[in-house]
Amino acid sequence: MAKIAMLGTGFIADFYISALHGQRSRDRVIMAYSTTKERAEPFARKHGIPHWTNDLHEAVNHPDIDIVCIGLRNNQHLEAAAAAAKAGKAVMCTKPLARNGAEAWEMVKAVESAGVFNGYLEDLVYTPKNLKAIESVRNGAIGRVLWAKSRETHPGPHSPWFWDIEKAGGGALVDLGCHCIEIARSFIGKNVRPVEVMCWADTQVKPIEAEDHAIGLVRYANGAIGQFEVSWAFRGGMDLRDEVMGTDGTIWLNNFLRTGFEMFTAPGKSGYVAEKAESASGWLFPVGDETNDLGYNHMFTDMLNASESGSQPIETFYDGYVVNEIMDAAYRSAKSKKWEPITLKEWRGLPDEAVQVQKEVEYDDKHWLLKEEILPDGTKKILLKEKATGALVQREL
Repeated sequence: MAKIAMLGTGFIADFYISALHGQRSRDRVIMAYSTTKERAEPFARKHGIPHWTNDLHEAVNHPDIDIVCIGLRNNQHLEAAAAAAKAGKAVMCTKPLARNGAEAWEMVKAVESAGVFNGYLEDLVYTPKNLKAIESVRNGAIGRVLWAKSRETHPGPHSPWFWDIEKAGGGALVDLGCHCIEIARSFIGKNVRPVEVMCWADTQVKPIEAEDHAIGLVRYANGAIGQFEVSWAFRGGMDLRDEVMGTDGTIWLNNFLRTGFEMFTAPGKSGYVAEKAESASGWLFPVGDETNDLGYNHMFTDMLNASESGSQPIETFYDGYVVNEIMDAAYRSAKSKKWEPITLKEWRGLPDEAVQVQKEVEYDDKHWLLKEEILPDGTKKILLKEKATGALVQREL
């Protein structure tokens, strides 16, 4: 049984507690922390949490606490993680790990120097569909991954602090891009170094200093491309989609919005429909079990099992750090309008030379294979390229 301190009392903390109390059925949040008593006390009462405080150090140093779960504003992550590490407590942190790569690296060093368990709460890597798709990719179902695209768009965040560039560290890119980047990394291979980024980011709708839209390409050392598309001005709810293209196959995923559950209601549905839903009438796209479908159940099962066994979870603080550095490079690219290198203080994956692959597909000793297809009359056609001369050859079999 894990005894947990929940730092934060906002929207995400409700989801976290639902998963923590429900999935393994033996873990309990026993301490709630908020910066104000006015939020901490009713939150604790709502969830049946026996202890609450507005003192961060009291929360993390409570003698019964095994693990600290950070669900605070982005600008509070570093302080909270450092306090938990100093107290010798295992720590899990929501996404993004920090506002930027420098803060994220400080968090990595804090937990690793203290020798405490650390987990990065990137829930969308843990959705049931993504877990199955990642397993399929690792088993070779689609061959070598060439391109992984992830999209998250919705009408904008719940709380005011998200819209404050100083507290959040950015806009839609830092809020949503962190999800998309790590999803693409998971398909391409987290042991493959991200090399450079090209990004467009702009404020098109919202009266804010940060960006409300961003699109970017991340090039990896093996030649694969990760692509992210994010928006805080998308109308129609929350759209979570992923696409992976390999040499031998393709995967399309839809984790939210158009998932197969569609309902039309003329009078309107009473109450909550789904996260970021904009309407309660007309065509609706309810989600059967958001806590599960958004990955929280599988995420905390992985985190707490790993913590108890002394192993690493799927997502660690180091993974969150890499994502932050990719986003930093994306912001630099959005300003320079050029490809910008990703600078990592330490790379823990494979060396670049170990991930290089032969791009050509050999047909025979003299030819590379370009394409095979079946024509309408049933004839099989192949297109080849001669290795010696580069000449293109068509054959019908």
